[in-house]
Amino acid sequence: MFRPPFLARVAAGAAVYALEETRRLPTTALNFPITAISQMLQTTMHVQQFVTSLALKGDALFDQLLNQPEEQPEWATFDEDEEFEQTPGAASESVRQSRFDLFTPEEEPVVEAPVVTESAAAEPEPVAEPEPVAAESAVQEAAESESTESEAPATESLAATNGHSNGNGNGVVEPEVATRFGYSELSIAQLRARLRQLTVEDLAALLEFEQGTLDRAPFVTMLTNRIATVQAK
Repeated sequence: MFRPPFLARVAAGAAVYALEETRRLPTTALNFPITAISQMLQTTMHVQQFVTSLALKGDALFDQLLNQPEEQPEWATFDEDEEFEQTPGAASESVRQSRFDLFTPEEEPVVEAPVVTESAAAEPEPVAEPEPVAAESAVQEAAESESTESEAPATESLAATNGHSNGNGNGVVEPEVATRFGYSELSIAQLRARLRQLTVEDLAALLEFEQGTLDRAPFVTMLTNRIATVQAK
């Protein structure tokens, strides 16, 4: 097999490489701006990182040389140090005081009881005799107040009975579904948990009952949205 000399092979390879690069020249020319920008950004980032690392090393060096940490600052004192510094005699008498201990409460003035002499105690005070007319009027007023007080509970019980029979004070009859679930005592979260168990008729009855009684906005909104959802299905 004929093998050309080394220089001839190198020259042939260079010609092939030049031909391939010439074919790829349009693509390289289009991608050159993007490649140049990315290379520039990468170089800038590397330079910034290198400068930042140098600054951090310099800070560490200055901290070691200039800012030597103190084991305990002069102004820092602890309870253990004060206990060791106290003498045995003073330690037994010293009491830890605070701002509340420095406050001295004001002494309340002592009110002396009046002195009653024997002559004043011996003399009874004159008692005024009540007039007959005043006594009769007081008896009549007491009787009227007792009758009024006895009529008030009766009126309240009658009103409560009428209100219970009607369902509420507005004359709206409580539907059967509201009685079954105890709607009046339900919270908004408890009502949300029971919505899936109710039909459209039950929801409409609860909405009408709510609007006719308490008319709470969160309950009305939840019932209205649930009715719309069920009807959409």
